[in-house]
Amino acid sequence: MSAGERIGVFGGAFDPPHTGHLALARAALAQLDLTQLRIVPTGQAWHKARDLSEAAYRLEMCRLLFAPLADVVVDDCEIRRGGPSYTVDTLEALRVQRPSARLMLLIGQDQAAGLPQWHRADELARLAIIWVAVRPDATGLVAPLDPDLRTRFSLHTLPMAVQAVSSTDIRERIARGQATQTLLTEPLARYIEHHHLYQTP
Repeated sequence: MSAGERIGVFGGAFDPPHTGHLALARAALAQLDLTQLRIVPTGQAWHKARDLSEAAYRLEMCRLLFAPLADVVVDDCEIRRGGPSYTVDTLEALRVQRPSARLMLLIGQDQAAGLPQWHRADELARLAIIWVAVRPDATGLVAPLDPDLRTRFSLHTLPMAVQAVSSTDIRERIARGQATQTLLTEPLARYIEHHHLYQTP
């Protein structure tokens, strides 16, 4: 890649990834003129009480979900690094690798609300431009970003269509034997079924 590249960084547990994540990736690629979008599954999630599924499963699920998108790379850097996964470490490492690139950190509104609790939070805006995916609710209204957070972290908004889907809901649906067709792509759904993921023991 050459100077002037714009690299998006989209991290998360992705346990499992789903069509909402795919929609966010498509919105970022369409609106932010990205040279590349890096999908970064969390290694060890410092902020989650539950244990995540095995990293190998989450990596392969991400590869399956995002395979249709050009200029998307599934990056296992946080898994390889070991220890608690902190976004600031990932951005710093990418900054060393791509010193001339503009980094774009993609997060959801729920993540934005918790930014002050992130590790070395105030360094994030120095390393990357932070884009918050904002979605209207069923009535078409979008909850505004907290003005103090917007100023502190220089937040920008990335508009998206309504996406009523979450990894938690999918795990619960699978455990109850309920349908997930609109929440997962077909290859991803087949992979989850084949490996018996999220089913009640």
